[in-house]
Amino acid sequence: MAFVVSSGQLAVTGAGVSTGYAAPALRAAPWEYAEIWRRQPQVRTVIGFLSRNVAQLGIHTFRRLSDTDRERLHDHPLAVLLREPMPGLTLYRFIERMVSDVALYDNWYGIKLKLNGRLRILPVPPTMIHPYGGTWIAPECYKTPGGREFSRDEVVHIHGYSPGDLVSGDSPIESLRDLLLEAHEAAKNRSAMWKGGARTTGVLVRPADAPEWSSADKRRFREMWRGFTDGGGAEGGTPILEDGMEYKPVGFDPKAAQYIESRKLTREESAAAYFIPPPLIGILDHATYSNIREQHAHLYQDTLGPWMVMFEQEIEAQILPDLDDSAGVYAEFNIASKLRGSFEEQAAAASTATGGPWMTVNETRARNNLPAVEGGDALIVPMNVTQGGLASPRDTAPDAAGAPKARRAGAGRKADVRPADLGTAAAERDAFVASLVGWTERAMGSLLTAAGAKDDAVPDLIALWAAGSEDRLAQLTALLADHGFRMAQIGAWDVLAGWNPDGAGWTPEAMLAWILAAAATHAEQHEEAAREAIAGVQEEAAAEWRAELAAVGASWVVAARARAVTAAQETRSFGGFDAASASGLNRKIWRTGGRNPRPSHKAQDGESVLIDDVFSNGLRWPGDGQGATKEIVNCNCDIEYTMAEE
Repeated sequence: MAFVVSSGQLAVTGAGVSTGYAAPALRAAPWEYAEIWRRQPQVRTVIGFLSRNVAQLGIHTFRRLSDTDRERLHDHPLAVLLREPMPGLTLYRFIERMVSDVALYDNWYGIKLKLNGRLRILPVPPTMIHPYGGTWIAPECYKTPGGREFSRDEVVHIHGYSPGDLVSGDSPIESLRDLLLEAHEAAKNRSAMWKGGARTTGVLVRPADAPEWSSADKRRFREMWRGFTDGGGAEGGTPILEDGMEYKPVGFDPKAAQYIESRKLTREESAAAYFIPPPLIGILDHATYSNIREQHAHLYQDTLGPWMVMFEQEIEAQILPDLDDSAGVYAEFNIASKLRGSFEEQAAAASTATGGPWMTVNETRARNNLPAVEGGDALIVPMNVTQGGLASPRDTAPDAAGAPKARRAGAGRKADVRPADLGTAAAERDAFVASLVGWTERAMGSLLTAAGAKDDAVPDLIALWAAGSEDRLAQLTALLADHGFRMAQIGAWDVLAGWNPDGAGWTPEAMLAWILAAAATHAEQHEEAAREAIAGVQEEAAAEWRAELAAVGASWVVAARARAVTAAQETRSFGGFDAASASGLNRKIWRTGGRNPRPSHKAQDGESVLIDDVFSNGLRWPGDGQGATKEIVNCNCDIEYTMAEE
């Protein structure tokens, strides 16, 4: 295999290698892209979204001390340069222009200057500088309109991919050109319609037997007709036709032209060209609270992540070599604060990371751009980890798949006797249903009261509902967890009574973490179901909105009844599973119940699997929240546990 070893050979490599080679279509001139940005609101929206979200992060300078430690640099020349690239130019504006230029032109240019002995970077609009001469690998120099030439070492040039050369990028606007042109022409047509008195184009038809007009008659009618167009003084009025004349529209009417749909399509296509999820730029057709929250987290990973990596590496490749003391120095966008989640999520992650025996304090501090501390290299092993035999203080919570932790008999303290205040399964289930139904009725009643007693214009129902969301979720979670814990104890004691009457190796408190997680999930689902139904009433904006809202409330109450029955079955089944695992039982048998069981449940009556396996319908137990909804709602089946020889 031959290798290219000299720059002379490298400069001509690739010449004539493509048979039938034809010169590609010329790129648009830079000022054309600038005009598109000025005139097309969708392009400005997506580019502004990218540039503002990257610029507001800020960028920090670090020195890598080791694989697990690094030092934040405040006075290093790179940190000083980024803090003020030019006198009076903030870092925010510098990054905003950098992202905007690359997004619009796929090119960004900065000229290196020495001011008072310090390196500065002057951003130059791509309309005022361009690469000149050289080869398809690198230009000879860079030229400005005034004839000034800059060598390659004097210019920072960041660009994207181009299939034709390695010198500059191809703007994403090129792939949107036809769509944007269509949108521009549609806007011109719409503007012309409004200038014409909000009328579509058409022709006037006079009957063949109409009397002939004189020149004065024609002039009089023409002046009258012009009065209904832009500037005529009678715009929007109704002209009076003479002699049986008819007006016949020609072309598309606004409805047929689908102006709103076309504008939405343009924004969606523009967002897709820059890999931006539609809900983040205001396209909310399929948006919910949960998926917007998830897409916000993905924003700094999948959408903005590649941009930040590109700029970080370009700074290291094109700017750092001009600075002193650059060994081990690098720049990094400050995205940690955007990905840390809520305070509760941060606390849980920190507890697991620093409280378990797998990660040191200094390793955690390094991940958060904090310096090492003395004594932080030793693993911390809390008392509950060594005494409880758990790998982490949070191991009592459900794992990622939602499966509880099985324990061997003898682990943990001995359980107390069955609580005297626990009723029968049917009584506790009925109490569960009554509590959730009552809470649901009160919550919907509060919304109706807040919305007012009059059937006037529809108030902002979504805002009224969102105002109390946090309190409702807390109340719901507490209610569901309280009843769920009681149902779980009933299920556990049903198993313990036959296999482990003393409750050796089992404690009810071990189930609390799983039950709280399940309660939080049910609470969020119940809240979201109401929000979607209320949003439907808001969107329809019917005159009888109060009656529709009341009907929504009634449906929500019915759903609450079904959810309570399902949650009661789920927690009771989990309690039996937890007690069986603690008692050393290793097999479970499905027992179909109810007067009208599902065909899948009826078919698997008597089916036996290992205790940690799932049944043929995909469930671990009746009401399993990890299963399909059609398999768990209102299920009345049961589980038997046994000890089988392995």
